[in-house]
Amino acid sequence: MVPSGGVPVQNDRRQRSREKQKLAILTPLSIMLYHNGTSVSYILHQEWEERSMKKIAAVLSVVFLFLVLAASSAPASDIKLAHVVNENDAFHVCALKFKELVEGGSKGELTVTIYPNAKLGDERNLLESMRMGVVDSAIITGGPIINFMPKFGVFDLPFLFTTPEQAYKVLDGEIGRGMLADMDALGWKGLAYGERGFRNLTNSKKPVNVPDDMKGLKIRLMQNPVYVDSFKALGANAVPMAWTEALTALQQGTIDGQENPLNVIVSFNLFESQKHLALTRHAYAPNVIMMSKRTWDKLSPEHQKLVQESAQAAAEHNRAYDNEKEAEWLQFLKDKGMEVTEPDLSLFREAVRPVYEKYEEQFGKELVEAILAVK
Repeated sequence: MVPSGGVPVQNDRRQRSREKQKLAILTPLSIMLYHNGTSVSYILHQEWEERSMKKIAAVLSVVFLFLVLAASSAPASDIKLAHVVNENDAFHVCALKFKELVEGGSKGELTVTIYPNAKLGDERNLLESMRMGVVDSAIITGGPIINFMPKFGVFDLPFLFTTPEQAYKVLDGEIGRGMLADMDALGWKGLAYGERGFRNLTNSKKPVNVPDDMKGLKIRLMQNPVYVDSFKALGANAVPMAWTEALTALQQGTIDGQENPLNVIVSFNLFESQKHLALTRHAYAPNVIMMSKRTWDKLSPEHQKLVQESAQAAAEHNRAYDNEKEAEWLQFLKDKGMEVTEPDLSLFREAVRPVYEKYEEQFGKELVEAILAVK
């Protein structure tokens, strides 16, 4: 039997079989190449018609080389790095150094895009987003971490550290590195400790020299139970609140004061609403340069090493920047009209003793004593 076109049925079946085989090869290759924005399937069509296995093999080799070259010239992997403060803050200085080191060290294979000003959410949201892999990396104040990792709150005990050097030894040593390692189980990769700094009290009502001066003051605090208990012990009306909300509350006068390192008071122009600064240095606050564990696991071993080393170098740069600028920041605030007092801190330490009694049970007395023993 011969169809209308004059081609025998057997030959027609063979032709259809060859076309199916050709499609089976061309389809996945075309999809792969289309993904890279280029189609070379026409090459295979030409070679198929010649039915030369050697030529097909040669073409496939060219296609494979094309794919390798296309992959090697693909855009760099971008790391989204977020923080909640503005571009004048030491956090941003830290972020810029991290970006410089990662991009330079990877020769463009990795890029870092910085999102300041809480563009990707407040710190608690950033921690959640990193766990889900939505945000790649962040620089986080230590305080909010306690909500997910309670023992991290040991670093927030009042007057735990007396000098930056003591804090660095603890954080960069066995205790601090152990805390970072424990973050893996929570969906984060703890990379390094930068610096938020020693926290001081500001308010719009009156000078603070002794704990009794704090009675009745509504003080904004991080959402951190150790901080809340500490300020309650000092007699203040503790108001836990996200930083993004606190700025408006300070301007409107719905809260009286806040506590933060000098660089925050300067970078956010808090002297405009806060006329009194007490150098309480009641807590040393590290920041933590962190990465989503999901993002970390996607990096090659070489890139992981680079990111880790870059984070540590950026953290040390952050610390050096703070130490260099602290006296300048204090003078700037005085020049802006803030009234600065230096309270007798022995009275404050005595007032917060019950906080230690409460949290030593939670954190472990041995851990607290080990930190206090570092000089």
